[in-house]
Amino acid sequence: MSCKPSDVPPAEEIDIESLRKRYAHERERRLFKDGEKHYVRPEGVGPVADYSIDPHTEMAPREPITDEIDVAILGAGWGGVLAGYHLAKQGITDFCNIDTAGDFGGVWYWNRYPGIQCDNESYCYLPLLEETGFMPSKRFADGEEIQGYTRLIAEKFGFADRAIFHTQITSLVWDEDSDRWRIGTNRGDDIKARFVIMANGVLNMPKLPAIEGMEKFKGKLFHSSRWDYDYTGGSWQDPKLDELKDKKVALVGTGATAIQAVPHLAQWCEHLYVVQRTPSSVDARPNPPTDQDWIASLKPGWQAERQANFHRGAMETFKPDEDDLVCDFWTEINRNLKLQFEAEGWPEITPEEFLARREVMDHRVMERMRRRVDDLVSDPELAERLKPYYNFMCKRPLSSDAYYPSFNQDNVSLVDVSETRGLQQLTENGFIANGEEHEADCIIFASGFEVTSALERRWGIDRIEGRNGVSLYDFWSEGPRTFHGAMAHGFPNQFYVGYIQGGINASVTEHFGRQGEHAAYIIARALDRNATVVEPTKEAAESYTEHFLATQVTTDEFLNICPPSYFSNEGANSHAWNLFRQWGNGWDDFVRFLQNWRDSGDLEGLELCQPEPVE
Repeated sequence: MSCKPSDVPPAEEIDIESLRKRYAHERERRLFKDGEKHYVRPEGVGPVADYSIDPHTEMAPREPITDEIDVAILGAGWGGVLAGYHLAKQGITDFCNIDTAGDFGGVWYWNRYPGIQCDNESYCYLPLLEETGFMPSKRFADGEEIQGYTRLIAEKFGFADRAIFHTQITSLVWDEDSDRWRIGTNRGDDIKARFVIMANGVLNMPKLPAIEGMEKFKGKLFHSSRWDYDYTGGSWQDPKLDELKDKKVALVGTGATAIQAVPHLAQWCEHLYVVQRTPSSVDARPNPPTDQDWIASLKPGWQAERQANFHRGAMETFKPDEDDLVCDFWTEINRNLKLQFEAEGWPEITPEEFLARREVMDHRVMERMRRRVDDLVSDPELAERLKPYYNFMCKRPLSSDAYYPSFNQDNVSLVDVSETRGLQQLTENGFIANGEEHEADCIIFASGFEVTSALERRWGIDRIEGRNGVSLYDFWSEGPRTFHGAMAHGFPNQFYVGYIQGGINASVTEHFGRQGEHAAYIIARALDRNATVVEPTKEAAESYTEHFLATQVTTDEFLNICPPSYFSNEGANSHAWNLFRQWGNGWDDFVRFLQNWRDSGDLEGLELCQPEPVE
């Protein structure tokens, strides 16, 4: 069945010039200078005195590890799991994942807040469904199911038992004498690895607003990624928050976490304050169980086809003869445009005309989102404060059927802090917002993660030093300089998974998986040739970086009209770590480029060194 156009308001009802002015005004009143500096790691604050402490799984004592291995994968989230899968596929077995958490899962291990689910379709987001025979139980899978699936992959492909958990990397130093990376940890380890894959993740380092008086607050304080069910009652599996029935709770933030957690908190708290700087766009969330008849109808290769279709719908454009297989708010703008062009007989238009048409559809979709708030929130003044006034994708779009109705409850208050750009102060008994003190027994920071901030803030590793003691943080201080987005000159045998400098896919797991595939291929060829060192030449790395920067598609200009968020590093003017800066000709072309390079078999641009013969 074909996906229908969405019910957006007619174009003649949209005053684009007025909306542009409104959007600019809403952005300006939320900006503050050096936005990144207004956030800190949750160190020394409440139960999250050390972000590496695991509240979910008890850390078992062990002796320091001094092993030597072929490959260390730093991380056991999706990037690390997919790197492990591709290493195993290449026949490499002497590797292990190292992670601060107590199990596989990354963001899906740490985040156990009530209501946590995938917020894009599980059939695209969960990778390797055909390879494992697994199928999500519903369209938007629960967090526990996703975390369990990461472990299932590790078990199925034989690397689950080798992982080193509850271990924070503190240093990563290239040893010229042994041609190994020496890995230091908070548990006294000295692990020597021939190769290292940096799969540190994107949503891995929690951050808190740097609020005056945080040390004075006498109530309970925690970050949503370290949810304390001992305090709230309930559990990950059954979030019955019955210990909050006599508690006043403040949830700080209205991003992806809050949208899912607010309905549960609203159900149980005596009173809930939802502290909002910038509202999210929140669409409907149909989440039916997975249809068994649909599963039976699927043909081999269905997931790759669906992922490619989703990517085109969310980030590029649909093909003329292509249906929208996912058919949700992520693909709505391009779906509507495709159906418009189809009705017009696919007229020839310039890129500028296409972008103008897209802007109109963007405004129509966002107006639909704002009218949805009016439909669901009974107080018109409150509804207005919950409406998103910015372009689609300025903030991560979200979906929930229960979020907006929560504000109709007498025990839920919206505290809008857009004018003061956040909470002003914490006190012994609560918090001050807009000059007024509110009593609170518990303050939960749903304030996100270090996503586009400086690399050292995000990775949390004190030292990363390549040849001649050069710091990777210094080398990449103005942004990444790479070969294929995968390696860097001066940092031999080191590979990167993340939003570095390559193609961007709408599904983060497809993106990370392709990077893991490329790293595993290079490592396997180096091991085949008994090479002790593989490193891009200076010329090859500079050539790739120059080509990438000259042809890249960047959203910097777009980000600079958006309100501050993690997409823009809290409103920064320059975006060295922009998540969506990608290969000029798009994802498919980038994948072909890497595949053609691998198919040639000559490892062009890399220098391999064999050990000296023994006399």
